[in-house]
Amino acid sequence: MEERRKQKKRFGVGALIGTAAVTLVVTLIGLGCAVWLVLGRDGLSLLQGITLVKTQFVGEKTEEVTDQALSGMIEGLGDRWSYYLDEEAYQAEQERRANVYVGIGVTVDYTSEAGLTIRAVVPGGSAEEAGLVEGEIITAVDGEDIAGEARYEAPDRIAGEEGSTVRLTVQGFDGNRREVELVRKSIQTDPVSYEYLENGVGYVKLSNFFAGSADRVKEAVTDLQSQGATALVFDMRDNGGGYLDELIPMLDFLLPEGPIFQTRSHTGAEKIYESDAACVDLPMAVLVNENTYSAAEIFAAELQEEGAAVVIGTPTSGKGYSQQLFPLLNGGALGISTAEYFTGNGVSLIGTGLHLDREIALSEEDQAEFTAGVLPLAEDEQFQAALELLGIAA
Repeated sequence: MEERRKQKKRFGVGALIGTAAVTLVVTLIGLGCAVWLVLGRDGLSLLQGITLVKTQFVGEKTEEVTDQALSGMIEGLGDRWSYYLDEEAYQAEQERRANVYVGIGVTVDYTSEAGLTIRAVVPGGSAEEAGLVEGEIITAVDGEDIAGEARYEAPDRIAGEEGSTVRLTVQGFDGNRREVELVRKSIQTDPVSYEYLENGVGYVKLSNFFAGSADRVKEAVTDLQSQGATALVFDMRDNGGGYLDELIPMLDFLLPEGPIFQTRSHTGAEKIYESDAACVDLPMAVLVNENTYSAAEIFAAELQEEGAAVVIGTPTSGKGYSQQLFPLLNGGALGISTAEYFTGNGVSLIGTGLHLDREIALSEEDQAEFTAGVLPLAEDEQFQAALELLGIAA
């Protein structure tokens, strides 16, 4: 009797082990099939290749292998808008999208052979606290001269981690030089700048469509209207776009009732965004150039399509895909085109870009000043062309 119980017990344990083994095999087979279905032969070959390099290569192994593999994979898509970011680039991109960056708080240009000319000082930054002012020249970084060709690499040497310090040599207006030590820190940037002009025009420059940009545009336009603006000029030059969640509220705020934007996902799902009846009933113009991408480009296209604005500048890129950013386990991220987008009436900009009401380019010298943020509106030929099309005297 006792022996029979032992046999039954042994059989029970053995059955459990056998069942567990079968379950494990079935699970692994299932996972293998799932991986095969998702990745296919090419995807598994990529994993196989990385595994072989990591386990069999006799030379020194570096993290660059993974970075280059991911970059090559994205390049193989043949899509100029998809991209790979390594860990450092991804962190910088997150800061940019939050309209925050780590630095000392200056905008510079390369007009002086002596070094970096300060064109603007950000309020609240370390540069302002140290007394740096517009027009002074940074001539050395941490004791190393940056005159001549060296000045083009100087911004990278000034950049660094939050809380770290950098020592600058600064040349004042009297030619005398002084040394200042600055702490790099996080600085909140404003994506919108605006001004009310004497001819009744409200000028609004938007640098991106990232965090807080929609609210800032609404505040700017509302303030300009309260000052008596009779027309608006939106400057989207060098604006690389940003979030759909910022674009839609802007268009809704500016335009009357009706469709203002459409998307079609990679699965074929379509969505149409609508504006309500409230709008800004003023003549408008939008300034664009070859660096006007994504949300900035569709912003101009939609205002033009609704008859609300004229578009002036140089031909745009013709972007019509939106990207989604996917974080990776290595700290980097993949930005992949996951949807196609259209104007409210279903027009794609792919291959065509914007229809310009007037095509006019800045001179090389004026373009350099515009990029540095120092081109006066009175000398900005694209802005002046916008006034002309709006029927406003300069």
